Amino acid sequence: MFNLFRTLARGAAAQAREDLIDRNALLILDQQIRETRVSLERSRMALATAVAGDTSEARRLAEVESRARDLEDRAVAALDAGREDLARDAADAIAELESEAEAIRTARTRFARELTRIRAVVSDATRRQAELERGRRIAAAAESARRLGVAAAPEDRATLREAEATLARLRTLQAHAADTEAALAEAEPGADIAERLEREGFGKATRPTGSAVLERLRQRATAQA
Repeated sequence: MFNLFRTLARGAAAQAREDLIDRNALLILDQQIRETRVSLERSRMALATAVAGDTSEARRLAEVESRARDLEDRAVAALDAGREDLARDAADAIAELESEAEAIRTARTRFARELTRIRAVVSDATRRQAELERGRRIAAAAESARRLGVAAAPEDRATLREAEATLARLRTLQAHAADTEAALAEAEPGADIAERLEREGFGKATRPTGSAVLERLRQRATAQA
């Protein structure tokens, strides 16, 4: 029995956790998108730094090759002048420069392959991040539409269905009130005969009539003539 209660407690806790995640899914998604955006920006910065480093290595290689060519020209001139001692020293320096240049070229070849892989990863992450943010906008709109018709919790704001029901009740009450007022007006002593006498032209008019307005217009026309 104790094991059963413990299993029930774990099940209830898991269900409560899932319910909490479901109710706050959009909030969780917003935070996850913020975090992935930060990670993506860091990846882009790392890629930019790597590319800048490769550019620096390219300049270094050009400088080393230029120095080797310059020393080679000078060594040839020294040999022509019979200064083999200087040419030998230049040859040793050229060998070191050529070794350095070869090491740089080898490193750049490996680095180029790695840069291609990193660019592909960053490009894929950029595409997926954009898709996430588009999806988030759609999900937010859908969630807003869902909340119009379904209250997630009793303390949430009123739904459209509830508001429509309230409006229907209000219209019913107003119609009943109007009917009551009309009935009371008809029930007033002499109200009906007074209206009939007024329509026949007996007594002072209590509301404007077309004939009265026409007579007023004729008087204005006569006055302006």
